[in-house]
Amino acid sequence: MKGSRLAVFFMAATGMAAGAGCAARPGQDVRANLEVMQRENTWEKLFERGRAFAAFGDHTRGQQYLSLALDAGGDPTVILPLLIRVCVEGERFLAALDYGRAYLKKNPDDARLRFVVGSLEAAVGDAAAALAELRVVAEESPQDAEAHYALASLVRDRRGDPIEADRHFREYLRILPAGAHAGEARAALLKAVP
Repeated sequence: MKGSRLAVFFMAATGMAAGAGCAARPGQDVRANLEVMQRENTWEKLFERGRAFAAFGDHTRGQQYLSLALDAGGDPTVILPLLIRVCVEGERFLAALDYGRAYLKKNPDDARLRFVVGSLEAAVGDAAAALAELRVVAEESPQDAEAHYALASLVRDRRGDPIEADRHFREYLRILPAGAHAGEARAALLKAVP
């Protein structure tokens, strides 16, 4: 009986000593894990993870990591185009639009982003916002053929304004007479252009 109590006491004492030894170890582990996490959570590493997930078709995780890369101070000119593309490929148009709008507020002179935001506005059905954004692009970047084409199509299809559409289709053809949309632009003109 005494022997069994002694064995229990010995096991308990050994367990307590082992537990005391382990108590110092978890603190060290937490510190080490925190250091690893800080090293691994640079915007560059988060960006690479986001890009990798996106490449494998995991748009949700790709979006999460790319968004974290932005939050970690990453370069929006590097991250944002991929982030928006990942959202669009994952059919999260409103999320893509939110990212685009937020960056556009800080960088209102970014014509390419404004074009993308205008296109996304059209995709989610906000024709008025899309027209406003695309008109700004066409005015501020008059040589942007794609902006003229997008604006012409939107005005024709959503506003039913063949005169404004004609003007933008003609601008598209002036800038890119053999462009990808030249056939459609010519067919949409109010009067044929030689």
